[in-house]
Amino acid sequence: MSGDRSEAAVQRIEAALARIARAADAAPPASPANVLALVDKHESLRETVAQAIAELDKVLAELEQ
Repeated sequence: MSGDRSEAAVQRIEAALARIARAADAAPPASPANVLALVDKHESLRETVAQAIAELDKVLAELEQ
């Protein structure tokens, strides 16, 4: 029974890898403009997360007092 489950898991993994490969093949190549847009978005998200962490730190510090 365990072998059946292992075989089914391997088949699901192989199917997932095939879907990933098809998606990668279908994806348009990254252009410099797309990469720059991603870098800008990443930086914006980083700043948002940093602000959220700073606010959480402030709240935690107030709770410790």
